[in-house]
Amino acid sequence: MEKILLTGSCGFIASKVAEKLLEQGYLVLGLDDMNSAYDIRLKRYRLEQLQKHQNFRFLQKDISEPQIASIVKSFLPIAIINLAARAGVRASISDPFTYFKTNLTGTLNLLESAKACGIKKFILASSSSVYAGEQKMPFSENCSVNKPISPYAASKKSAEVLCYTYHYLYDINITVFRYFTVYGPAGRPDMSIFKFISLIDQDKEICVFGDGTQQRDFTYVEDIAEGTIRALGVKGFQIINLGGDHPHSLNELISFIEKYLGKKARIVHKDFEKTDIYATWADISKAQQMLGWQPKTSLEEGVKKTIQWYKNNYSWVKDIQLGD
Repeated sequence: MEKILLTGSCGFIASKVAEKLLEQGYLVLGLDDMNSAYDIRLKRYRLEQLQKHQNFRFLQKDISEPQIASIVKSFLPIAIINLAARAGVRASISDPFTYFKTNLTGTLNLLESAKACGIKKFILASSSSVYAGEQKMPFSENCSVNKPISPYAASKKSAEVLCYTYHYLYDINITVFRYFTVYGPAGRPDMSIFKFISLIDQDKEICVFGDGTQQRDFTYVEDIAEGTIRALGVKGFQIINLGGDHPHSLNELISFIEKYLGKKARIVHKDFEKTDIYATWADISKAQQMLGWQPKTSLEEGVKKTIQWYKNNYSWVKDIQLGD
């Protein structure tokens, strides 16, 4: 049974990646510090789902701590998939040190461990946030992305550069994924889709920065997980976009939520924020060519599935804290 070390395993994307790896017969060691960046009940829920699999192991660990090296050495996986991260643009402005501790120091820790143990495959989760400031869409992996406009984007760009260094020096095969606005069941409660579903369902106001015409390349979490796993066999150093390839406005998103909840949104408009980007759209031609990957789930279908999960788990999800 081949072994995979997966960090951030109780996080939104990583828990879905873990689920698919387990279904494919891998032995997965999940690491997660179970921090309180958002409501811990969601992380516990995801962990409970993973612990139903016999080939899943879990350790509550912070990847920025030195003892990670001994864990990697004792487990000796064929690959490290580093999806542990502090995510979110706005929170990074108030607490940049925590973001760099996890996103950069944590990545460095794992790369050093891979080097020491002779592990030749490493996958890193980056973000579409690195494209903020770029004007030409769809965003190509060849964009310079040298002008990050938030500490979060800067931490992700820094981790990408560090990965290239370790590929160059130590011949580690590294794939960096730039994920575009990932959503789905058991998603992050600080992101718009979870937040809007909960607030609209409870007849509370939702806040939209700007007029709602800004667009995002929303990507369903199962599609993201599928693409991530396909990179296990990719050689060399590669940066690859994973996105829905069909940007939608926030107004469209809200209309889908209204349709499947059967309720109308009460919208409050606020000024567009300086750290926001007006639109995102991934050029996914590289993912199509290298991975044979194509997103399968439309935004409408994804919202429908997410709302069904919300309704099925309403007894506890209704009380989840949504964050700022």
